[in-house]
Amino acid sequence: MTLNGLVEELLRGAADRALRYLRELPDRPVAVPPDALPRLAELDVPLPDKPVPVEDLLALLDDVVAPATTATTGPRFFGFPVAGPVPAAIAAGWLTAAWGCDATPTTAEAPSAPGPVAATETALRWLVELLGLPAGTAGRFTAGHTAANVVALAAARHAVLARAGWNVAANGLFGAPPVTVVTGDEVHPAVLKALALLGFGQNRVTRVRVDGQGRLRPTLIPPLTGPTIVCAQAGNANSGAVDPLTAICARAHDDGAWVHVDGGFGLCAAASPLTRDLVAGAAHADSWTTDPGTWLGPPFDTGLALVRDAEALEAAVWPSGSASGVQVWAALAALGRDGVAELVERVCAAARRFARELAGAGYPVLNEVVLNQILVGFGSAARTAEVVARVRAEGVCFCGGTVWQGRPAMRISLGNGATTDEDIARGVTAIRAAAA
Repeated sequence: MTLNGLVEELLRGAADRALRYLRELPDRPVAVPPDALPRLAELDVPLPDKPVPVEDLLALLDDVVAPATTATTGPRFFGFPVAGPVPAAIAAGWLTAAWGCDATPTTAEAPSAPGPVAATETALRWLVELLGLPAGTAGRFTAGHTAANVVALAAARHAVLARAGWNVAANGLFGAPPVTVVTGDEVHPAVLKALALLGFGQNRVTRVRVDGQGRLRPTLIPPLTGPTIVCAQAGNANSGAVDPLTAICARAHDDGAWVHVDGGFGLCAAASPLTRDLVAGAAHADSWTTDPGTWLGPPFDTGLALVRDAEALEAAVWPSGSASGVQVWAALAALGRDGVAELVERVCAAARRFARELAGAGYPVLNEVVLNQILVGFGSAARTAEVVARVRAEGVCFCGGTVWQGRPAMRISLGNGATTDEDIARGVTAIRAAAA
């Protein structure tokens, strides 16, 4: 590509449009307006025979696609935990897109892009320290939370079968010693999907009953024999509750099992002294997953697999990948340790305030708000779905719907450090109006 004036104008135009989107983000409707949907038909055309001018493509993306995009990074999106825009991460993403490199750390040979690899490895080390995990823990950024669980659980599979004298990479699973997998009843779907992809079979998973907040009850873990993986959870997808990790690790390790902690958003509680006790015991596990995008603002599809045994991780990963770790590095460097802690504290405080406001308005909050998740009851499934739909249609905020231990609920998830008291007040007003 020759960087002529037209190309420079195109890239600057894209930057201008992106900046305008960010400026307008706090005031745009959070859900997609219905009138934005018909224009999507303009995309459903045959592949053109001749090139379409790139400036026309950019205009189409900005005029047709952007209006049909939920404002997930806005301050009143509460559908699931997602961070607000972190300028350093966005800027780093633009740079890495221009670089177009493979930033995967490798032990096999010299990396093809040592600069991005160095930034990625630094980001991994910083996160290990921030999360309070053992020094020397190995990691790999992945294309999302589910992929991170695939990698970490593949490492677990490799390790527990190796202990039983079976090389799964060489021999596969046919004839392998059976592997027992134990989870809580409210295990995240990403873990179940990963287990299915790895050949364990969701119907073969041993599910352990949970308590009233969705925490796995370690006293109910059955006797463990042979190769075993116990999957614990840091951050229940509905309640935000964290499993009793110290007790689970002790119970599992007594029987020689591997402990995996799925910590999509909850593991980052370790970053703040105010919430660190929630994830006490996490460092005793053997592998972990987390989703940097829920707090730090890298791309939505950035996941992270962390494994105590570097050799087991190396057996589980593929040899190439994007430079998303560079964006994580940029976000961490821009925030610093204190900034990440303050971000976690601010989001958790906002969740508590939101819950108090709703409870004060007479709506039952169904969970203990320990992190950033709030569950609100509105009665029947039909009534709850109606309130959620009305909130979304009104456009002020966006909430989710769920079923919590058999009870329909609205789920409110926070992750954006830019959410203000005014945003919470507007959200509460919108919910009250929808429920009236």
